[in-house]
Amino acid sequence: MTGLGGSGAAAPGDYVYFKSVVPLHKISIGSKLWRYYDFGPKAVQPLICIPGIAGTADVYYKQIMSLSMKGYRVISIDVPQVWNHHEWIHSFEKFLDSMNIHHQVHIYGASLGGFLAQIFAQQRPRRVKSLVLSNTFLETHKFAAAMPWSPVLNWTPSFLLKRYLLTGIQDGPHEPFIADSVDFVVGQVETLSREDLSSRLMLNVNVASVGPLSLPDCFITIMDTNDYSAVPQQLKDQVNERYPSARRAVLRTGGDFPFLSRPDEVTLYLQLHMRRVGVEPRPDLVQGFTCGGSSGSSNDHKDGNSFDDRPRDDGDRSSGGDDREVEPSVSGSHDSDEPIPTSILLANTVLGTDNSVHHVSLLCS
Repeated sequence: MTGLGGSGAAAPGDYVYFKSVVPLHKISIGSKLWRYYDFGPKAVQPLICIPGIAGTADVYYKQIMSLSMKGYRVISIDVPQVWNHHEWIHSFEKFLDSMNIHHQVHIYGASLGGFLAQIFAQQRPRRVKSLVLSNTFLETHKFAAAMPWSPVLNWTPSFLLKRYLLTGIQDGPHEPFIADSVDFVVGQVETLSREDLSSRLMLNVNVASVGPLSLPDCFITIMDTNDYSAVPQQLKDQVNERYPSARRAVLRTGGDFPFLSRPDEVTLYLQLHMRRVGVEPRPDLVQGFTCGGSSGSSNDHKDGNSFDDRPRDDGDRSSGGDDREVEPSVSGSHDSDEPIPTSILLANTVLGTDNSVHHVSLLCS
């Protein structure tokens, strides 16, 4: 790979390392090709990450590395080529079945991914335990009105679709971390086919809205950035109004892609959310490397995942390796002068400390 998905820019070093140790899985379910990463102890209920319209499974690589190191299982997916929300619901359900995930799942969705997560939770309430929603929306009417040429999406050239897709990303000077996150996502967009692009745009402009969820608000965390976002503030406000008792995880800055530009803070909030809804990590199952990142015994490699010795429950098909944490962990960032200490204090205030995890879970049961 010469750059970020062929963009020509140099790939970040931690992403290069991620690609070398975390296997990319591909599986065909019916007529749909699913592309995903699945990393972390299989004994732990997974957090399933759904990207936005311009994202791929790769955009959550920092969370995959950091959370799996802490003993969580993370599954990051590409949205397959589905052309309406009904098809999305059925396809995602079949994907979960193929992964032998029959219990309720936890979903983290950003932008369009957050909308798709809510649609699925509405239509399949027995399959969703909790949601983390980031810079997302409840209805697509505004996007449909802004795209009157949507009936000809299937015949639109790829370069025009990419240009339209990227117009929502703020142009101009950014702080370095936000600029890097934009560059990374632009590189990922370059890897998408015309069918990928048109199907995602169709999901974004097909007129639909999220109805009432049976999921209690206390199992929902809303994680928004307070600076620029391609999703209009009015639409984000509607999400906050719909779930008035949801937990708020506010990121002062971070742009459209805080999981890339503010990975420590996002990982912290995700970790707190998972513990608050009753998911305990299994760091004892994280094997195959030392704190310095050296490999462990060869036995850790036998199933392509260095986390446990259980049979793979996804029937996979790919090989991988061990992993170590590339992004500094939240706990390892406390001594810096960056905004992380403030965000940790904020997270403890907003989401509750570890001592309140069981109390909140009881209230939600």
